[in-house]
Amino acid sequence: MKKVFIMTGGLMSAYGAYMPSWKYSIQGLDPDRTAIASGRDLRISPKAAREICHYIKGMRLERAKETLQEVMELRRPIPYRRHKKKVAHRKGAEGFDAGRFPQKAAGQILKLLDTVEANAEFKGLYTDRLKIIHIAAQRGRVIRNYIPRAFGRSSPYFHRLTHVEVAVEEI
Repeated sequence: MKKVFIMTGGLMSAYGAYMPSWKYSIQGLDPDRTAIASGRDLRISPKAAREICHYIKGMRLERAKETLQEVMELRRPIPYRRHKKKVAHRKGAEGFDAGRFPQKAAGQILKLLDTVEANAEFKGLYTDRLKIIHIAAQRGRVIRNYIPRAFGRSSPYFHRLTHVEVAVEEI
């Protein structure tokens, strides 16, 4: 019996299961001057990831990494612009009063920035001249769990996953 692999948009592994082929929401990048990376199915809040991405877009890569390190050390808040209802004002929130310290999301996005820096270094780009030209967060799938409660009831305990993608350019 001969095995036949049929390609329909995804990469097929040796076991016959399809690997997903992820695409980026930004198109038309110059491959000689840009580097990209993505984090898929991250266990962080999509709202916090969106606010962080909006805040660090357009920054130099080194400054963005320092900013996220300060967020993790509770020294700099991320201004919340869209998801800001009942969010307290923070001292030092640049450009907006409402802000928070999303430490878990900042740590995951910081790892992603390290990855894109390594990708740029591998391509031969100068890492001290990199600027974030695109960073976006999209909602991923939801892991649905339920917690048993009294009298035979149950409450939902959902984990929302997030996709984050980043592109940097040498300036």
